[in-house]
Amino acid sequence: MAKPTPRMLEVVRTEYLTPHMCRVTLGGSGLTDFPADQESAYIKLIFPQGEDARPLMRTYTVSAQRDNEIDVDFALHETEGPASTWARNAQVGEQILVGGPGPKKLINNDADWFLLIGDMTALPAITVNLAQLPDDARGYAVLEVTTEADRQALKKPDNVDIHWVINAHPNAESSPLLECVKALNWLVGQPAVWAACEFHSMRALRHYFKVERPIPKTHLYISSYWKVDSTEDQHKIVKQEDAQSIE
Repeated sequence: MAKPTPRMLEVVRTEYLTPHMCRVTLGGSGLTDFPADQESAYIKLIFPQGEDARPLMRTYTVSAQRDNEIDVDFALHETEGPASTWARNAQVGEQILVGGPGPKKLINNDADWFLLIGDMTALPAITVNLAQLPDDARGYAVLEVTTEADRQALKKPDNVDIHWVINAHPNAESSPLLECVKALNWLVGQPAVWAACEFHSMRALRHYFKVERPIPKTHLYISSYWKVDSTEDQHKIVKQEDAQSIE
């Protein structure tokens, strides 16, 4: 199947959801043929680099979708890349080229209970996942944010408990997400696990769900969305090498 042709979208408005999460709402005539029901799907923001250079592309999640606009949420790190810098400075009416949407990655709803894990880069996708769970779902969401002020009020089933992990300085040596997961009261029955975060933390979690708490592939989605001290292009290479090493 051919990839969708990139479309030119316009900035409709911007707002800070929390000190380290900026929302940019995109709309315009370029959304006319954008497929419906794409919340949690990914898009590519395309930043031209001149005639002789390949454009930079950065991957983000569709956080919310309405008839004529989509919301894209940006986690703001200490070291900003081109996309977060653009989001922080985006002006109403400004245009940006957007590719996609790509496939949605939703948790397997055919489970006895649910465990969603992620840092701020995954929070938009986890927000969508939480909202689409059955009303009687039970389980946990373990969410790593930069500061206490970055907690968000999230729509979720009553019996899904949220555990917030504060980590102002993610690094390659520790995984506060994993430590929090290990401390959970493991529920009875088959869990479905959805996890996305920094690369090193992802690998620690993946080992845990393969060795200490084995989860079948049908009920496990785990991915890295970024890597400490790496650009998205560098992370993409490492991610591919990592995937090949476990095949």
